[in-house]
Amino acid sequence: MASRYEPGEDYALRLDAEDPLAGYRDRFYLPRDSIYMDGNSLGLMSVDAERSLLRVMGEWRTLGIKGWGGAEIPWIRYAERLGELQAPLVGAEPDELVVSGGTTVNLHALVSTFYKPKGKKRKILADEFNFPSDLYALSAQVRLRGGDPDEDLVLVKSRDGLLVEEDDIVEAMTDQVQLALLPSVYYRSGQLLDLRRLTEEAHRRGIVIGFDCSHSVGVVPHRLSEWGADFAFWCNYKYVNGGPGSTGSLYVNRRHFGSMPGMAGWFGNDRSTMFEMRNEFDPARTASAWQIGTTTMLSTAPIEGSLKMIREAGIGSIREKSLRITGYLMHLIDETLSREPYSYGIATPREAERRGGHVGVTHADAWRINQALIARGVIPDFRPPNIIRLAPIPLYVSYHDVWKVAQHLKAVIDDGEHLRFKDDRSTVT
Repeated sequence: MASRYEPGEDYALRLDAEDPLAGYRDRFYLPRDSIYMDGNSLGLMSVDAERSLLRVMGEWRTLGIKGWGGAEIPWIRYAERLGELQAPLVGAEPDELVVSGGTTVNLHALVSTFYKPKGKKRKILADEFNFPSDLYALSAQVRLRGGDPDEDLVLVKSRDGLLVEEDDIVEAMTDQVQLALLPSVYYRSGQLLDLRRLTEEAHRRGIVIGFDCSHSVGVVPHRLSEWGADFAFWCNYKYVNGGPGSTGSLYVNRRHFGSMPGMAGWFGNDRSTMFEMRNEFDPARTASAWQIGTTTMLSTAPIEGSLKMIREAGIGSIREKSLRITGYLMHLIDETLSREPYSYGIATPREAERRGGHVGVTHADAWRINQALIARGVIPDFRPPNIIRLAPIPLYVSYHDVWKVAQHLKAVIDDGEHLRFKDDRSTVT
């Protein structure tokens, strides 16, 4: 890696001058006097997202209820239309994806459909580094089926406390496992799993498999349908830049169309019979069947503008810059900050095929360093026990930003600034 990058500021500026995505930065509202490195937690607002939100608000103002059929994109089909926009980013057919619900609600909707314990084949496979909300939901689904999460929810352990070995996941796919749920990218370390391999291994053993792609959609291309994933879901407020608490997405492989959703709601009803108000649920013949409630238009509208921008930029180009800029960040840390007195480490795999869009920086005093960075105008985030997450988002973070972040990491230690902060952690980290 050392031979691919140079340490100087001039080099960072040269990379920015050569960056084909540099112009997109001007379409985002960047926090004043800050370097925003937290887009893997909450992406920034773009002019494009704002514009689509304002349009929908204007439609509400001028059309009222007529917006359901008479808006530029009729609201009654808005979730499906945005699914069509997002489908190419994840390698899905247009009718396999719908923008609807929240991430954990979508998890419940999907797992309640595909988790069918029978006899000894009744376990769900996950791992100890899954996002906690996913584990809460999986435990609840086990209990709803009369099981015991201590027995029926199998968690693959990490060997080193940072990464999860795919071989260990495969080894845990025993004949007692009925369903597996794994992240595409681990939220702490940034490790990217090989979804194709894991899907093939699961299906070889008769296991239904789904993925939480919250930390990859919008920065890593996927081919979910080609790989044969049974289902997937994700949020749209990280790399998709859909806004705080924005609507999530769910994917269902078309071979499962016609399955009865485990959690039914009227927006999952076939549109042709929806307003007949029958007492019997008539599910749509697409992924739309897994919708539950009415489309939350004002939480969904910003996603439209964001998706159009991502498609314009090209997910391949976004991934190319992401790999280059995360590699550059890791190089700066390795070459200038890994030894005493700095002692920064990196939790994220160096291999391009094994990392997502953020870098997990480790330090024994990570929490206080994180606070010192914030005081300096760098916006990262912290994840216990010792990881500072830095996300150089390709559409609005520059190489010069990354170079400056490395200088801030150095200065915090040089000046002992972190020692001024207490180790008490706030509610939001």
